[in-house]
Amino acid sequence: MTGEVERYLVVGAALFVLGALGFFTRRNLILMVLSAELMLHGVSLTFVTFGRMHNSFQGQSFTIFILTVAACEAGLALSLILALYQRSKTLDIDFWSELREPGLPSPRLAEEREARDLVAPPPLEFPHLAPAGHVPDLEDEFGKLVDDARSPTADTPLEPPEPRELVKSVTK
Repeated sequence: MTGEVERYLVVGAALFVLGALGFFTRRNLILMVLSAELMLHGVSLTFVTFGRMHNSFQGQSFTIFILTVAACEAGLALSLILALYQRSKTLDIDFWSELREPGLPSPRLAEEREARDLVAPPPLEFPHLAPAGHVPDLEDEFGKLVDDARSPTADTPLEPPEPRELVKSVTK
């Protein structure tokens, strides 16, 4: 019985390894889905073998769950691939890795930028609060001093505003 078990385990491992190689080396979406299915079948064969070896039905029950999940995954994946193919007329995975919302940078560019940047970026400077009673010095993007705290009626921010004359109008 051990020679027979070893053969099944070797076949299950070979299916899993072939599926993993196919998944990581192929660029076609359909072949990647088929490689994932091959890996799932290798695992299910191993579960059945161990269940048979230990005289229990746990391996078979796990295999039923794996086959159910694999069937659902294949149906969803193939329907998505069909919809994407009708839209772009290509199944190349590199084309679909560029799929993102308009205006957002590519995630690959961020990874490449991080790999290229060996110099640390300068630390961020945050604004500081002015001490109590002092007017903060503010500069705009052109380097001019901006005084947002200044009152429109006062000569300096610390002076009270000048009183205005009230004009009364009499209507009859």
